[in-house]
Amino acid sequence: MKVSFLFFSLLATSALYSQISLQSETVVTATRLEEEVKDVASSVSVIGQDELLESAARTLPESLHLVPSVMVQKTAHGHGSPFIRGFTAFRNLMMVDGVRFNNSVFRDGPNQYWSMIDSYKIDQLELVRGPGSVLYGSDAIGGTVNVLTKSSGYLEEDEGAFFQNGSLYQRFDTNSESHVTRVEQVFGVGGQWGLTLGASFKDFGDFDAAGLGEQRFTGYDEWSADVKFEVSLSEGARLTLSHQRVDQDDIWRTHRTIFGESWEGTTVGNELARILDQEGSLSYAKLEGNLTERTSYVATLSYQELVERRFRERSGSRFDRQGFDVETWGGAIQFATEITDKLGLVYGADYYRDSVDSFRVDDDNREFSSPAVSVQGPVGDDAVYELFGAYLEGNYQLNDQWQTSLGGRYTYARADIGTVLDPGTGLGISLDDSWNDVSFAWKVLYQASDEWTHFASVSQSFRAPNLSDLSRNDDVQTDSFETSATNLDPEKFLSLELGTRYDSENLSTFASVYYTDMRDLIVRSPTGALTASGETELTKTNASDGYVWGIEFGFEYALTDQWKAFGGASWMEGYADAFPGGASATPVEEPLSRVMPFTAHLGLRYTSVDERWWAEAVVRGADKANRLSSLNEADTSRIPPGGTPGYVTASIRGGYQVNDHLQLNLSIENLNDEEYRVHGSGQNETGINAIFGAKLSW
Repeated sequence: MKVSFLFFSLLATSALYSQISLQSETVVTATRLEEEVKDVASSVSVIGQDELLESAARTLPESLHLVPSVMVQKTAHGHGSPFIRGFTAFRNLMMVDGVRFNNSVFRDGPNQYWSMIDSYKIDQLELVRGPGSVLYGSDAIGGTVNVLTKSSGYLEEDEGAFFQNGSLYQRFDTNSESHVTRVEQVFGVGGQWGLTLGASFKDFGDFDAAGLGEQRFTGYDEWSADVKFEVSLSEGARLTLSHQRVDQDDIWRTHRTIFGESWEGTTVGNELARILDQEGSLSYAKLEGNLTERTSYVATLSYQELVERRFRERSGSRFDRQGFDVETWGGAIQFATEITDKLGLVYGADYYRDSVDSFRVDDDNREFSSPAVSVQGPVGDDAVYELFGAYLEGNYQLNDQWQTSLGGRYTYARADIGTVLDPGTGLGISLDDSWNDVSFAWKVLYQASDEWTHFASVSQSFRAPNLSDLSRNDDVQTDSFETSATNLDPEKFLSLELGTRYDSENLSTFASVYYTDMRDLIVRSPTGALTASGETELTKTNASDGYVWGIEFGFEYALTDQWKAFGGASWMEGYADAFPGGASATPVEEPLSRVMPFTAHLGLRYTSVDERWWAEAVVRGADKANRLSSLNEADTSRIPPGGTPGYVTASIRGGYQVNDHLQLNLSIENLNDEEYRVHGSGQNETGINAIFGAKLSW
């Protein structure tokens, strides 16, 4: 195995022979209130805007690639789907400024939607690993990610004084000759109001993979824009108005086409083109303040749009287009009350409503002059999906060392689909169903000393069937096709976690072990039939139970005032019932799909005495991913026979603050030109790649 437990030994040795620390960071996602990381009974990772620029990550998912227990799968160069503690897609929850980003068309398995969030507008990214259903509802199983976007900071400016600042950022990489430009402008009056404007323009070219050369049709274009207005009202209330928009064009999924590359025995697709275009927007109004000296509130009203279009060309002059339009209205109200000096409550309610139109047309003419129109597209047509929740969590400080929290949430979900294709008759039918759920979570935090804390939790989580589960009518995996499943129940999960954190002047480290029990998991299984085009027909049922457990660890150690070592490691395994012989077959316990192999990274960073420049080296690797489910084995265009080979890559990075206005960064990724892919991806990663970044501020 190319990555041995020597990595873990090195990390563990560093922890044993160090005194531990990092500056305290505050997060809001773990408890819905601003807290220091050391005071929350959860495993939390925080990535700030400076770290995002230094890492030179192209997309939001790629920015998570060094976080323990996170594996970033990419079906296409423009897509990315993080696996968090073994779960991906709609079993992880994404939020933007606290607004739910997940919607009811998010599909099973890796999907691309997190890549639609522009990483260059992020002020802070917070990841809470493990269940979050009590505070955030359905989908928050593997983890909850909250993207906090940049603001004007008008409350920190001199009262009544006009201020303005801005920046221009340019990124260029040599491997694909890609360009990213980000421009921002902020102005306002200190203590009164502030306005933030931003826009990003991205032109990604076809990249070169080590050992394979140029990967055709992997480039794409993207632009995004965002505006945020913040104003102080009377009696300390604050109003935020925000609008964000993104447009992605011509993202190919080449692994399903003849332009894919066989690697380590993977198959090459037979389609001539598979191209996705996507547009999305989010607008919200947020009002926050204090009702009394002991009670604060946050009220949010939001509106989102998601438009997806896919064009496919197959041999024999067969063309099809499909897609959907989703409109989502959301409303949320949250209160926090300090009952006593030791007891605090967080409580509230939220409601989201998706309206979905879906279509598909087929023709043997590229112009679609005489199309065959399907009764639905990828999901059911003329559909409404509602999600309502009410929650309460109490936190009690028993004494100077012990604190505990207990919370619960009630959820109501409803799907009303006007037209669903009945695979048996080929006709359209309707569906109206609803579900209820109650979940609880109990957490304990023990402050052993000023530096050392331990925590434990027992948490329930759940996921209600969404429109994709109930009505999907589209191809999946390799040579398989999923049809509707109109009789599903919620998935339920029970998680246990033990964790520890140590934070002193020189060393900061954390470690945790977790176990998640899965019940009534919604899984795809063969029906025993083939589609007209010869693909294996799959459908979904609540037919699987299973578990996943793992260990994760990370540290930063200040060797001297200038030198710092850092690293992390994670290992997990999971199993679930599957039906490789067909829906009526006896279930077989198999490895969880695309379970993350043992993965580790180790780095060393130097910062100059005057803090004008810095340099670091990072070695990252993963063991061979050979624990495969039957569906993984059938996914021959993405996963090589016997599993995805392990790898080790090395990178170096550095930055120089030329003056108060100009910052330069340089990264050389995959310095050893390793030929590899992340497990489950539809393509290999780039070969050696130099990335230049420059930020001009005023």
